[in-house]
Amino acid sequence: GAAAAAAGGGVLALPGQKVRAVGGDDASGTVRPGGILVKSSADATKILTPKWHAPWRLNTVLSSHLGWVRSIAFDPTNDMFATGGADRVIKIFDLAKACVGAPDALKLTLTGHISPVRGLAFSPRHPYLFSAGEDKQVKCWDLETNQVVRHYHGHLSGVFALKLHPTLDLLVTGGRDAVARVWDMRTKHQVHCLTGHDNTVGALLTKTTDPQIITGSYDSTIKLWDLAAGKCMTTLTHHKKSVRALAMPSFENTFVSGAADTLKKWQGRDGRFIKNMTGHKAVVNALAVNDDGVLMSAADNGTMNFWDYSTGYNFQKTETVAQPGSLDSENGIYAAEFDLTGTRLITCEADKSIKIWKEDEEASELSHPTDMAGWRKKCLAEAKQRY
Repeated sequence: GAAAAAAGGGVLALPGQKVRAVGGDDASGTVRPGGILVKSSADATKILTPKWHAPWRLNTVLSSHLGWVRSIAFDPTNDMFATGGADRVIKIFDLAKACVGAPDALKLTLTGHISPVRGLAFSPRHPYLFSAGEDKQVKCWDLETNQVVRHYHGHLSGVFALKLHPTLDLLVTGGRDAVARVWDMRTKHQVHCLTGHDNTVGALLTKTTDPQIITGSYDSTIKLWDLAAGKCMTTLTHHKKSVRALAMPSFENTFVSGAADTLKKWQGRDGRFIKNMTGHKAVVNALAVNDDGVLMSAADNGTMNFWDYSTGYNFQKTETVAQPGSLDSENGIYAAEFDLTGTRLITCEADKSIKIWKEDEEASELSHPTDMAGWRKKCLAEAKQRY
């Protein structure tokens, strides 16, 4: 750039730009004095090579719930997981037994909600399981006695999302009353009521650094919150449809939001937009990302797309199969989560089943190569796109 600038009569070229002379370049490629700045689009589009991931295959199906399965959470020891359903119960399964389809995988069934259970979370520091339902109730279950020990009372309508703060003893719930409420776990008091959305808060993220709470809403916006002040720091209005899912990886400070229009990846610190991941044409209900950099988006029509998190390359498109005897319309996925090792994916579905997926062990880069030609074409098409 500097040499070109010296030759180009003080015109400074930015990285990824060429300084071209008005009269055209010489054969040697030097730029004549009085050159003008021309942005070269071919150089600017750098095509990132996606990391290869094995495709995912269905491993086991668990039929235990009597209604749609709406939520899932993993125990911090990775020994068990809990699912909540439209049959108003919470079921706790042994993960290892569930993965092999053992008949005694179900450890426990907790009853107490009077509407579908829409949010679940295990506490990493206490023997507690938190649940939230469409009955406006947020409950804290003591897993040593299997009883409800606390209620967090205050939502005016159904609670659709629940998350625990990673380091503080706080509980965040979001619901159909268009607010996210922050509760003190021990005293049961509401610390903050995060108001500002115009519609249901359907997705939540919590993290240790500001913004410590991120909410996604059916008003198609995402808000980043300052937890100490209880105020909104930033509102992201890029989506055109309801934001029903948010996911965040452990290895970098970014997050992904899913809506029916696109998946969007954002900078975690300030909410700067990074990239779109297009191609999942359905109402995306669930997003999950593992430490390997596999992002999975699952939709209302049963489609599952697997993406390479860092580049946004869609390496697998698959569809879940409804249980025999189900209606075609019951081919939806409502919640999905990778286990703590990232080697198993569990989806909660509208056919009342819980499905466990794992990577294909036989697959290799030879048997399932990355479609570099299609990926390059897509990258170039998106670079040319004018918004």
